[in-house]
Amino acid sequence: MPEPPPDARAGSSTLLAFDYGLRQIGVAVGNSLLGTCQPLCVLRARDGIPDWEQVNALVAEWQPGLIVVGDPLNMDGSVSPLALRARKFARRLHGRLGIPVEMSDERLTSYAVKAEQRERGHRGDYRAVPVDSHAAELILQAWLNRQSA
Repeated sequence: MPEPPPDARAGSSTLLAFDYGLRQIGVAVGNSLLGTCQPLCVLRARDGIPDWEQVNALVAEWQPGLIVVGDPLNMDGSVSPLALRARKFARRLHGRLGIPVEMSDERLTSYAVKAEQRERGHRGDYRAVPVDSHAAELILQAWLNRQSA
C-alpha cells in the first residue's frame, strides 16, 4: 500500500508513542480527539536501534499525524545518557518518516507500569514478558492529559 503524502496525515487524530530502550521499544497507539490510548506491541532493538521495517509497517498501518517519544530524564530533570539516545531516536523517526515528533517526560513511568503489572499477577520477568508497550501507553496518556489541560 503506498504511503499517503505527509499532508494527508497532518489532520490525523491517530498518535503513536514509543517507550525507547536499548533492548526493547514499547509502542502504543492513541486518538487525540477521544483522548484514548492502548498498548500495541514491543519492538526488539539492538543497542537502541529497532528494525526500521517494523517501524515503517506500524506507521503504514496506523498513519499517525504525530509521534510521541518518552524522554527518560533524571529525577532532578537533568538529561540522562538514555535521554540523549531517546532524543536521537526521535530525530531519526522524524527524519525517516517525515512525521512530527514530540518528546514527553516519562519519569517514573516504568516504575508505575511494573507496579501495576505486579498487581495483575506479573511475575517480574520483564525480558520474557515485557511491559514496555504499557509504559508507552502511560507516556501517551500523560501527553494527552497535558494537551487537554
